[in-house]
Amino acid sequence: MNNGPLLFLGLLLTMASSFWGLIFAPQLQIGRQLPVILEDTGAYYPVSRPGLAQQGAEVYRSLGCAECHTRQVRGVSADLARPGWGRRISVAQDYLRDETVQLGQLRLGPDLANYGARQTNETVILAHLYNPQSLPGSMMPPHRFLFDQRPLTPGEVMPAGAFALPGGNTNVAAEIIVPKPEARALAAYLMSLNANVSLFEAPIAKPPAPATNAVPTNATNAIHAAAPAP
Repeated sequence: MNNGPLLFLGLLLTMASSFWGLIFAPQLQIGRQLPVILEDTGAYYPVSRPGLAQQGAEVYRSLGCAECHTRQVRGVSADLARPGWGRRISVAQDYLRDETVQLGQLRLGPDLANYGARQTNETVILAHLYNPQSLPGSMMPPHRFLFDQRPLTPGEVMPAGAFALPGGNTNVAAEIIVPKPEARALAAYLMSLNANVSLFEAPIAKPPAPATNAVPTNATNAIHAAAPAP
C-alpha cells in the first residue's frame, strides 16, 4: 500500500497548524484586546494620540528611527534601572494604538518607550533633532532637512518651536531655526510616548511604606510594668 499521499497530507496539516499557532493565533488574541480602564483615574489606556502626534508616527517610521531606537522596556534590571526609561516592562497593551508597531531591535540610541515622560519641552526636542551631537557621546545624525534657517527681523515674535542659533541674540537680527510641520509632528509623537501606568499584567511596584517609630508591644508592656502604682 502506498502511504505517500497520507504522509504528505499529515506533514502538510502539521505545518499548517504550526503556522496557525505561531502567526495567526497571537494576532487574533491581540486584535481582540481592548483599551482598559485605569483604576486610579478612570481613564482609558492607551489613549488615542492627537492628530499631530499620529502624523509624527508616520514621520518616525519614514525616517527609520526604529533602526537605532527601541520602544520596548525589556524585563531586565538594567532597563528598569535607567532613569526615565520606564517603571515596568512593556506589554502588548501599550501598542494598541499603533497601526504599525515599531519596537526596534538595535539600541544605538536610548529606548523611547517612555520618552514623553522624561522630556516634555518641544523646543528642547527640536533643538536636539537639529543638532543631536551637541549632546556629548551622541551618534545620532542631524535632521536639519526638517528645518528652515532664516533671519529673525527686529520686533518679530519667535515662531512656535523656533530657536536661535548658539550665540544668536533674538533682540536684533539673528539667524533662527524654524521647524517644518514634519519636525513638530515628530516632536509631538515623541512626547506622546508614555507608558508609565500600572496594568494588571505589568504592575508598577509601590514604594515601601515609611517606617514608624512606634515602640514594640513587649517594650511597652515592660515600661508599664516598671512604672510605680498611682
